[in-house]
Amino acid sequence: MNENYTILAVFEYSTEAHVTKSRLDAEGFETMLMDEKTIDSDPLISNAIGGVKLLVHKNDFHKAFDIYNEIRTYQKDKNENDIICVNCSSSRILIAPIQRKNIFYMLFPFFEKTKHICNDCKTIF
Repeated sequence: MNENYTILAVFEYSTEAHVTKSRLDAEGFETMLMDEKTIDSDPLISNAIGGVKLLVHKNDFHKAFDIYNEIRTYQKDKNENDIICVNCSSSRILIAPIQRKNIFYMLFPFFEKTKHICNDCKTIF
């Protein structure tokens, strides 16, 4: 990886990464994708190598991050309504990273409930 670039976002598949990359390119940012060809050749190894990384130039990271937060999709409930943060009332909610601390959930991950994280205040609920 070029030391002048930093990872803005990680995607499971390259098609998701290309949508965001196209928007940032249209705004004039210098971007590149890492591990795109590897995952395109075998999508099953995406989790093993950490997904497709969208890189932006270090000088543009904060501006690119703001645009990425504007265009990314946020979670909805089963009725397609916005999920609201319990702490700050924001509707910018993502799925929280899984933290399988319990051996039971390591063996049976499908029993673990999905948790959400607010993109604004970082509250997990």
